[in-house]
Amino acid sequence: MQHRLRSPAGDPEGALALFHGRGADEHDLYPLLDILDPERRLLGVTMRGPLALPPGGAHWYIVRQVGFPDHDTFHATYESATGWFDALLEEHGILHDRAVLGGFSQGAVMSYALGLGPDRPHPAGILALSGFIPTVDGFALDLGSAAGLPVAIGHGAYDPVIPVEFGRDARNRLSAAGAEVTYRESPMPHALDPAFLRELPEWLRGAVADARLT
Repeated sequence: MQHRLRSPAGDPEGALALFHGRGADEHDLYPLLDILDPERRLLGVTMRGPLALPPGGAHWYIVRQVGFPDHDTFHATYESATGWFDALLEEHGILHDRAVLGGFSQGAVMSYALGLGPDRPHPAGILALSGFIPTVDGFALDLGSAAGLPVAIGHGAYDPVIPVEFGRDARNRLSAAGAEVTYRESPMPHALDPAFLRELPEWLRGAVADARLT
């Protein structure tokens, strides 16, 4: 996968992987690496979705209905993304349980998928901004493995692209599964909330620190 790496200041304490939204690329969320991890404790990586689709930019899957990614493109991307990400962590000697997966919109969907997909290694945490838990034939999240998992969810209350009900549903399902959910609903459309972003470095430090203790 085409990607950008941000090296840590020293030996990495873990990794932070960010998945962009529909029609963007690996450069879109790259500046967030320094915002979320200003001390550069983590190996940072942003990836490019494998699909080039209208109206342009990169995509992780075809959108036919919000909440229900296209079966064929989702499964193909999931297989390639998990294989690539697993190899990246192995190359850098980082355990999965010290890696935080995050993303915006389609990228949040992929973060849920890679973090809680069937038989996936447990991550240090999941950061899901303006996304949803995907419903796809032949694929189901292993919510039973979410107990104790730090999950930060942010969603705009006036989101016209992915309605806020999807964020609330993810919060409710993950909380019921025992995840440690931090949820922020902002008076915004389909966008990142700067106020929530200012909270996330502390959340990220806690997620990776907790992983080191287990």
